[in-house]
Amino acid sequence: MNIKIILSYDGSKFDGSATQPSRNTVQDILENSFKLINIDTKTIFSGRTDKNVHATRQVVSCVIPSYWDNLTKLKKVLNKLLPNSILIRSIFQVDDSFHARFSAKKRSYRYIISTKPYTPFSSNYIYNLDSKIDIKLLKEASKYFIGVFDFEYFSKKGSDPKSTIREIYNVKVYTYTDLIIIHFSANSYLRSQIRMMVDFLLKIATSKLTIEQLQLQLTKKKLISWTLAPASGLYLSKIYY
Repeated sequence: MNIKIILSYDGSKFDGSATQPSRNTVQDILENSFKLINIDTKTIFSGRTDKNVHATRQVVSCVIPSYWDNLTKLKKVLNKLLPNSILIRSIFQVDDSFHARFSAKKRSYRYIISTKPYTPFSSNYIYNLDSKIDIKLLKEASKYFIGVFDFEYFSKKGSDPKSTIREIYNVKVYTYTDLIIIHFSANSYLRSQIRMMVDFLLKIATSKLTIEQLQLQLTKKKLISWTLAPASGLYLSKIYY
């Protein structure tokens, strides 16, 4: 039986989502929880998240024995076995053709920033930027990412994708209480692409770089900035199918 799992996790507690030799990943711990109830399955995540990157609605698919037809009970049992840093929100039975990664049509992330002073209670979950941010300029600059581009200059090397062309459907910048949130929607993303885009946008919004420089890098005429915003502010928020 093929199932779809929606889960949330605190990325600061793991070495990323995808399995690694350290075994301290969301995938390793989830699969180990299945093994504790005699289900040996290989989980498929909608996409991998790096160390310290969080997820509010990550999607996972896997095949389990058909006798586990009580998915409400399965959810309850797994949540008891999982650490508090991982929560299964729901489990559904899906068609055999469903694949958490390849069936996805759109992926949304949000990045959370605060200009308030750093505190040890929030540092793992937001980016405390000790600078004055021009929100109007941040909104204006963010719109330049919308469309189809070759994002080679906005990605970390090492993953060797077949193509570095991606389509950004929308970028929204808004405030919530004292927080600044940048929301991205795209078909998919390159390695560390969002963190690199956020870093460039914040440099524009704090008068370190310009929109003209963003256009030069986006069209691959000149590599100007290749640094990343901290992982702590990034959340995988929703996958659309």
